[in-house]
Amino acid sequence: MIELPVDFPHIAPDNYSYEVESYRSNMVAIWLRHHYNYTYSSDTVRTIWGFYNNKQGCYYAPVTSSKCGDKVEVANTRPYTAMPLKLNPLMAAFV
Repeated sequence: MIELPVDFPHIAPDNYSYEVESYRSNMVAIWLRHHYNYTYSSDTVRTIWGFYNNKQGCYYAPVTSSKCGDKVEVANTRPYTAMPLKLNPLMAAFV
């Protein structure tokens, strides 16, 4: 089984866990797995968190679950996703 990168900064929120899958030869996909019981599905529900390049040691935001996006600073990510927030100036003043 593939493990989370050593420098991964987040702890999974309550009722969630992280799982890692091979994406390409030098990259892994990091998934956020939900442990809730959903009425619409008995299958495992999970969300793509982001991607990690093993050779370069950097994280990438997802575009979709199968497409890697732009490089992100790990300090700017959140436990639920690596996608950056797009805030207008007023919203940024409150963060």
